[in-house]
Amino acid sequence: MSRVAAIDCGTNSIRLLVADIGDQLDELDRRMQIIRLGEGVDETGVFSEAALDRAFAACRDYQRIIEEFGVERIRFVATSASRDAGNSADFTGGVAEILGVTPEIVSGTEEAQLSFEGATRGLEVEPPVLVFDIGGGSTEFIRGASHPESSISVNMGCVRFAERFVHHDPMTNVERAAIDSAVSEMLDEVVQTVSFEGVQTLIGLAGTVTTVTGIAMGLSEYDSQKIHRAVTSATSVRETTDALVAMTSAQRGDMGIMHPGRADVIAAGALILEGIIARSGSNEVAASEHDILDGIAWSLAATR
Repeated sequence: MSRVAAIDCGTNSIRLLVADIGDQLDELDRRMQIIRLGEGVDETGVFSEAALDRAFAACRDYQRIIEEFGVERIRFVATSASRDAGNSADFTGGVAEILGVTPEIVSGTEEAQLSFEGATRGLEVEPPVLVFDIGGGSTEFIRGASHPESSISVNMGCVRFAERFVHHDPMTNVERAAIDSAVSEMLDEVVQTVSFEGVQTLIGLAGTVTTVTGIAMGLSEYDSQKIHRAVTSATSVRETTDALVAMTSAQRGDMGIMHPGRADVIAAGALILEGIIARSGSNEVAASEHDILDGIAWSLAATR
C-alpha cells in the first residue's frame, strides 16, 4: 500500500485528495478551495497575477497537509484553464517551486479518462454509462461500460459561460437564452464523438452537479456523504435551475449549501446540467463525489 496525494487544479477550484491506495482506496483527507484560476482567461488569454497568487497560496496550504500525512507520491493535474493560458509556464513553475512536482497539463481526453476511472471504479451500474464532468472552463463527456469507449472535452464550463454571457444580476431572459443556445451548439459537437443514444446510466461530477443535487434534496448545508450517489429527477433539476437563475448572486450565496466561490457561476452551470440531461433523454442523473481526483490517485497506484 502506498500513501499518495492527488491534486486537481481546474478553472474554478483546486482540490486535494490524500489516500492510502493498494487494492482499494482509503481516503485520509479530501478538500477544496475556490481560487478562480481561470478568471478572465476566456477574454485575456492569460492568468492574472491575482489568480496566480490565489493558486500559490492554496498550494502552500496543501504542501503543509501533504507533509503532515507523510505522503510518498504526488501527482498534480491541471486542466482547462491551464490549457488555454498563454502564461501557463508561470503557473507550473510556481507550483513546482512550492510542491516539488511539476503540474501535468493534461489533454481533454486524458482528463476525461481519469474522471471516468474515478467515478465508476467499484460502482455497479447498468451500462452503457455516460459520465460528464462540468468544470469551470470545460466539460468532459465519457461513454463506456467497464472502461471508456469514447470521450471528448469541450470549452463549456460554469465560469467560462458566466463570464461570456451573464452581465446582469440576476441574469436576464436574453442571457439565459444565450446560454441555452450555446449549450445546444456544444452538445451538437459532443454527440458527433460521444453518442448519447441508449445510455442507461447518467453520472454527473463536480461542484455544479453536486450542489444542484444537494439543493434538490433540500439540504441546508453541504453533506458529501448524502450527495454521493444520490439520484435526482430531470424535473427536480429543472425546478432547481429555474430557482437559481431567478436569484441574485447574493441570494445564492446566502444558501447554507453554497460555497461562496460558486454563487456567481452556479446558475450558468445549472443551465449546462439541464441541457445535458435534456439531450440525453434521461429521466434522472446520479451525482458522484468520486471523480478525477480519485482517478489521479488510482493512476499513481498503477505506476508504482
